[in-house]
Amino acid sequence: MSNRKLMVEICNAKNLMPKDGQGTASAYVIVDFDGQRRRTKTISRDLNPQWDEKIEFLVHDVASMATEILELNVYNDNKKTGKRSTFLGKVKITGSTFPQSGSEALVYYPLEKRSVFSQIKGEIGIKICYVDEEPPADPAAEEKKPEAAETPPAETEEKPPEEKKPEEETKAEEKPAEEEKKEEKTTEDQKKEDAPATAPAAEAAAPATPPPPPPVENAAIAQSPKPKQVDESLQLARKHSNLDPDVVSLSNHHRGSSAFNLVDRMPFLYVRVVKAKREDKETDHSTIYYAKLAIGTHSITTKEQSATKPWDQVFAFDKEGLNSTSLEVSVFDRKKKVTEDNKEEVTEACLGTVSFELTEVPKRVPPDSPLAPQWYTLENSPENSPVTDVMLAVWLGTQADETFQEAWQSDSGGLIPETRAKVYLSPKLWYLRLTVIQTQDLQLGSGPEPRVKNPELFVKAQLGPQLFKTNRTTVGSSSTSSNPTWNEDLVFVAAEPFEPFLVITVEDASNGQTVGHAKVQVASIDKRTDDRSTLGSRWFNLVGDESRPYAGRIHVGVCLEGGYHVLDEAAHVTSDVRPTAKQLSKPAIGVLEVGIRGATNLLPVKTKDGTRGTTDSYVVAKYGPKWVRTRTILDRFNPRWNEQYTWDVYDPCTVLTIGVFDNGRYRIGEDDKPSKDVRLGKLRIRLSTLDTNRVYMGLYSLIVLLPNGAKKMGEIEIAVRFSCSSWISLLQAYSTPMLPRMHYVRPLGPIQQDMLRHNAMKIVTARLGRSEPALGQEVVQFMLDSDTHTWSMRRSKSNWFRIINGLSKAASLARWLDSICTWAHPPTTVLVHVLLLAIVLCPHLILPTICLYAFLIVALRYRYRMQAPVTMDPRLSQVDSVGPDELDEEFDGFPSSRTPDQVRIRYDRLRALAGRAQTLLGDVAAQGERLEALCNWRDPRATGIFVVICLLASLVFYIVPFKAFLLGWGFFYMRHPRFRGDMPSLPINFFRRLPPLSDQIL
Repeated sequence: MSNRKLMVEICNAKNLMPKDGQGTASAYVIVDFDGQRRRTKTISRDLNPQWDEKIEFLVHDVASMATEILELNVYNDNKKTGKRSTFLGKVKITGSTFPQSGSEALVYYPLEKRSVFSQIKGEIGIKICYVDEEPPADPAAEEKKPEAAETPPAETEEKPPEEKKPEEETKAEEKPAEEEKKEEKTTEDQKKEDAPATAPAAEAAAPATPPPPPPVENAAIAQSPKPKQVDESLQLARKHSNLDPDVVSLSNHHRGSSAFNLVDRMPFLYVRVVKAKREDKETDHSTIYYAKLAIGTHSITTKEQSATKPWDQVFAFDKEGLNSTSLEVSVFDRKKKVTEDNKEEVTEACLGTVSFELTEVPKRVPPDSPLAPQWYTLENSPENSPVTDVMLAVWLGTQADETFQEAWQSDSGGLIPETRAKVYLSPKLWYLRLTVIQTQDLQLGSGPEPRVKNPELFVKAQLGPQLFKTNRTTVGSSSTSSNPTWNEDLVFVAAEPFEPFLVITVEDASNGQTVGHAKVQVASIDKRTDDRSTLGSRWFNLVGDESRPYAGRIHVGVCLEGGYHVLDEAAHVTSDVRPTAKQLSKPAIGVLEVGIRGATNLLPVKTKDGTRGTTDSYVVAKYGPKWVRTRTILDRFNPRWNEQYTWDVYDPCTVLTIGVFDNGRYRIGEDDKPSKDVRLGKLRIRLSTLDTNRVYMGLYSLIVLLPNGAKKMGEIEIAVRFSCSSWISLLQAYSTPMLPRMHYVRPLGPIQQDMLRHNAMKIVTARLGRSEPALGQEVVQFMLDSDTHTWSMRRSKSNWFRIINGLSKAASLARWLDSICTWAHPPTTVLVHVLLLAIVLCPHLILPTICLYAFLIVALRYRYRMQAPVTMDPRLSQVDSVGPDELDEEFDGFPSSRTPDQVRIRYDRLRALAGRAQTLLGDVAAQGERLEALCNWRDPRATGIFVVICLLASLVFYIVPFKAFLLGWGFFYMRHPRFRGDMPSLPINFFRRLPPLSDQIL
C-alpha cells in the first residue's frame, strides 16, 4: 500500500491589511491539516510578501482525504515590538479539490474573516497537490527515523503561543510576547523529560504497528493525534484507496442508505451455471458441452465450451414475464465425427436435466452474500454418460443484485452490448488561448514567384478540426513594419486527452503561399487558473518547405485556461457551471437522485418482422458531465426500467435533462450499418424549483416535434429528490456569480462564446460516439439542444409571446390606473385618494408600505405554488400555432435542401415578418428622438415652448410646496369622468408633434 503526502506550496500574498500601526505588516502563515501543523517564515514589513515555501503533510487516511479541511491562517508577527500577534485572514480548502501531482497550478484565494468585525482584505497564492509514494522496502531503517523526528528543528523556537493550542487560536487574536517565551522554555523542558519515557514505549509498539513515515523537511511546530476517534466497526469498513478524491463523492453515503428507494423492486429469477462434472478424465477436444435453460416458452443456452473449461454465466429472467412455474436446466454435448466418405457428422445428445420449482427457490436481497453454487445430479441421464453432475445456483432477487449488470437479461435481449445500461462521462474541456504577438526574420519571396512589394500576412492556427485566423497585416520596408505584429488572441476548445499538436502557420495572403509553420505540443502547454498568473511567451522557429528549413520565427503566448467553464450545452439549460481547474471547484451542496421508473402507452416507431409495430425504448439522463443510459426494454409499449441514479449538485440553478429514445443501433440495417435511434420525447427539470428533501413522483408527457407537427409519444414516470444537508450553503449559492471569475474578468464576446460552445458540442458528440457501446450523435445533439441557434418561426413566436406576457403586467397596471381615473369602481377610487393623501402627508411610509405589501402578496401566493415540477410546455412552445411549412422549415438543414420555389415562399414570409419588426423598431426609435428634440432646437418653436414651461415651472415649484403640487396633480389625474374630455391631453399632443428623424431616412 502506498503512502500519500499532501504538498502545499505557500507562494505569496497580495494587498494585505496593514496591522503594525505603520502602514505595513510582517506576515507569516500557519497551515493545519489532519491534526498536523506547519508554519512559514516571517516576511518583515511587506504587504505583498513572497514566501515560496513547500510544506508536506502526511495523509493518515487516504479514503477520507476528500472530507478533510486544509486551513491556512495568516498572522502579523509583532514580537519585535513586544505586542501581540494579529490576525490577517484565513482560507479553508476542502480535500475534494486537491489535484494529483503534475496538475497543480497557482491559485489565489481571497482571505476570509474570522468574525463579522474583523478587518480583512487581500488574497494568498497557493499550489496544492498530493503524491502517492511506495513504502520503503527496509522497515528496520524506518524505525530509527521517528527518534530523529522527535527533536524539533531550530526554526520552531520562534513559534507563537497560539500554535501550541489550536482551540485557543480561534478565540484570541493576540498573546503577549513575555508569556510566549515562558511557554517556550517550559515546553522544551517537558520534551527533554518525556523523551526517555516515551522511547521504550515506542520500541515496544514498533512490531505491532506499521513503520511511521520519514520526517518531512518542514517539521511540525505542533502536532496532535487525530482529533476524531473512529469506532471499531467503522475502522473495519474503511479501506485505504489510491483513487482520486473526486471519486469519494458526497453522495456515497446517500447511495448506501437510500439505494433503490425511488423505484420499485423488480423480481428477477437468477440462474448461475458454473460447470459440469465429467466421469472420465480423458479430454476429447472434438466434443463440446453447453447447458440449456427452459422456463415455459423461454429458452436460452450457455456458451459452448470444451470439457475442461467452465461456463460461469448468470441469467436473469423477468419474473413477471414468465409463463411457467418450473425451471429446467439441461446439459448437452455435441460431437463431430468423420464418416467413411470423409464427411463430418455432428451429433447432439442430452446428458440429463435438473428441475426446480419456482415456489421453492430461495430469495436473496443485498447486502446478503452471494448464493454459493451447488452440485446437482442430472436426471434421466443415458447410460455411460460422460457428465453426471452440474454446478449451479438459483435464487430470486431484484435489479439491485450486483450480478444484474453483467447477467444475461431476458427483457433487454440478453448480452447485446447496445442494450445494456451504461454511465458515460463527458471529456474534460479546456480553453486553449493562443496569443499571436509578432514574427521576425521572415523569409519572404524566396520561391520562384516574384516578390510582392508590401505583402499581407496573417497567422492561422489549427487544433484538430478547429481553425482560426488573425487579421491581416502589411509588411513594409522599415525596421518596425518588417517584423509584423498582431497581438491577437485565438481561443480553442481542447479536450482531454489532448490533440498531439497545435499547428501555427504564417501565410502570405498576397500570393496564397505558406511562409512557414510551427508545431506546439499541447501536452507541454502550461495551465493557469486566473488572469493574475503571467502568460509565458515563447519563440518558435518556422519551418518552410524542403528548400527552406528555416523560414523565420514567431513569438506566441499559449496556455490552457482553467478558470473558465467551457459551455458545452445551451446557456438556458446548463447543468454545470464549475471551472475546469479542479482547484477552483467548490464542495457539493447537495445530492440529486433520479429514479427512472417506467413509461406507459408508448407509440410504435418501427415494425417487427414486417407485420406489427414495436418499440425498443431506453432513457438517457444528463446532469453535469455525467450521462446515464438505462437498459433497453425490447418490444414493450409499457416498459419498466426501475433504475436509480445519483448526481452531486454544485449549483441549484441548473437543469436536469431526460430523454427517451427508441434503440435502433443494436440491429444492423440493409447497408450493414446500425440504424439511428429515434427520439420519443424529452423533459427538463430545473433544480431551483424543487423543494429540498422531498420526493416528486409522477407521469410526464413525452412530446416530440416532427415535420408534420407535434406528437405525443407516451408518458414517462420518474421520481426526483433533491437532498441538501446545509441550508446555509444552499442560500449562499444564490449570492455567488453564476459563472466562474474569469468569465467576468476577461469575458469572451457573444459571437466568440457561441462559436466555442458549438465546438465543444462537436467534441463531446464525437467523444461519446467513440464509446463502447456508442452514444449516438443524434442522441447527444438532442440532449444538448445543439440546434437552438438555427432560425425557427415557432421559436420566434414563442419568444415574442414571452415578451408580451412580461409586458402584460405593465399593461394590467395601466388598465387598473385607467379604471381608477374613470371611476369604474368608485369605492376603489376613493380608497386610492385616501392612499395618495397618506403618502403625500407621510412620505416616510412609502418604502415600508411597498415592502409590506409585497411581503403579503408573495406570502399569500405560497399556497398556489407548483406542487409538481413543470417540464416541457407545448402551449408555451407554440407547437399548435405554426403550419406544416413552418415546421418543415425548422427541420430543414443549413444550407437549405428544399426546392427554389419553397425557399422563395419562405423568404417572402420572412421578409413580411421582418417588415413588421422593422416598423416596430422605427416607432420605438421615434419616441427617443422626440425626447431628444426637446433640447436640440430642431423645432425652435417647440423647444421655445418647453424652455418657457421649464422657467414657469421653476417659479411655481419655488412658491408651491412639493406636497401640495403632488396632491393636486394626483387629484387632477383621478378626476371624475364628467370633468374629462374625449380628446387626448395637451402634453400628449405636444409630445406627438415633436419631430423625429424618420423623415431623413432614404
